[in-house]
Amino acid sequence: MSIALPLLPVIAFLVWRTHGPIIYRQTRLGEGGRPFTIYKFRTMVPDAETSGGPQWATEHDQRATPIGRFLRRTHLDEIPQFWNVLKGDMSIVGPRPERPEFVEKLETALPFWNRRLLIKPGATGWAQISSCYPLDCASTAEKLSYDLWYIRHRSLAVDVAICLKTAGLVLCSLVPERVWTRRHLARPGRGAGL
Repeated sequence: MSIALPLLPVIAFLVWRTHGPIIYRQTRLGEGGRPFTIYKFRTMVPDAETSGGPQWATEHDQRATPIGRFLRRTHLDEIPQFWNVLKGDMSIVGPRPERPEFVEKLETALPFWNRRLLIKPGATGWAQISSCYPLDCASTAEKLSYDLWYIRHRSLAVDVAICLKTAGLVLCSLVPERVWTRRHLARPGRGAGL
């Protein structure tokens, strides 16, 4: 968190320039199904759901602002969730908290989904680093399998491993993909002519 502190005013300024609130607040379900307010840097246009009601967020969501797409890709939009951790609503590692609007549908479609509510949700988790954005109930089922594995096997060692993997993914996401691909292909034994 201390590494991210210098970035906070820069991120806040860039989000402010997209003409809307800097911090996005949303109700999520925590441990035991208790609702709480989650905080994130806003990544979408203001009133992104006014026309169609609650919608699944997607990896390349058209409602995201240009800076919002960068923040989502690097997960820097989630820095304010450390306030949720300090308040005791969330832990560093755990299942991602879900929106109440989707819970009834998920509980009906996915047996054992509500087992995720046995522990505090996390700012990062095994499901987050192991799969992509859930687009619907089917892709949420895959994430659920990772969450259930974590609930059964959680320990300090697992949490540390998840935090290290998360840090690595965030650092990799800061490097433009074309740069990483070019360097990867330039390694000995890779690419054309080698």
